[in-house]
Amino acid sequence: MKIVQFHVPGEGQRVGIWEGETVTDITASDAGSTLTLVRRAAETHEPLDLILGRCARGKSYGFHDLNREPHAECPHLLLPVDAPEVWGCGVTYWRSASMRDEDSSQDIYSRVYRSQRPEIFFKATPSRCVGPNGDAGIRGDSKLTAAEPELAFLLGRRDQILGYTICDDVSAWDLERENPLYLPQSKTFAGCCVLGPCVATPSSVPDPAKLAITCRILRNGKTLYQGVTNSSQMKYRLETLAEFLSRHNPVSAGTVVSTGTGIMVPNDFALRPGDRIEIEIEGIGILAHGVRLLADDD
Repeated sequence: MKIVQFHVPGEGQRVGIWEGETVTDITASDAGSTLTLVRRAAETHEPLDLILGRCARGKSYGFHDLNREPHAECPHLLLPVDAPEVWGCGVTYWRSASMRDEDSSQDIYSRVYRSQRPEIFFKATPSRCVGPNGDAGIRGDSKLTAAEPELAFLLGRRDQILGYTICDDVSAWDLERENPLYLPQSKTFAGCCVLGPCVATPSSVPDPAKLAITCRILRNGKTLYQGVTNSSQMKYRLETLAEFLSRHNPVSAGTVVSTGTGIMVPNDFALRPGDRIEIEIEGIGILAHGVRLLADDD
């Protein structure tokens, strides 16, 4: 099953099950949010599919009608989950390690790739996250901000992967390449994390280690760049990433963990305001969003 959150004018946030071209509202079943369902699954040790199967079905909406630019007066998709925290993992694909070393003239990335300990960093709070069809941010002090298309998973308990989503781990590469100690500024800022379009339960994603991933960058309506990879190229098992994140680090139910990128967009395709990004992951869907230059008060 796939869970989405969406806005309905006059009603506010709703939560629904997305099947085919239809989204069915389940908010009336004491399921006011995806986070409510996730916390219930964590407390009861039940899979999300079982909990969703008990939810009463309400009004139906066309997914196409919801998958549009956010506007308060129109129904539209929201973040699939209001994650208390989003964490990121880096250098989980060899291409990421080799290209980052080439750009930084250092070998720290390949050393991390060969290590048993993954790179894990704090990525975002809810206020820094953007939902489907919203706008990611470009820092005003960055000249090379890039899309990083990634498979992400949703935690219940520390050892409980409840579902999967798509993350664009938008990153100011030039800051990190200037000095790796600038990583927090490269990774965390307004609009730095785009999530969506849904949370897909494991029944929809039977083998997360064999998923095709595609990223497209469109500019002025034309495809500027397309890259592909497969989650089978990832070094670490998702359970390993979850285990390292949870070591001596209390992780709240509903936390999202993004697993690193195997698509390193060439420097020539740095993001510009007005660009459109489309990230497609097999079994989950397509996450599309725009890009804007952040103002000084963002």
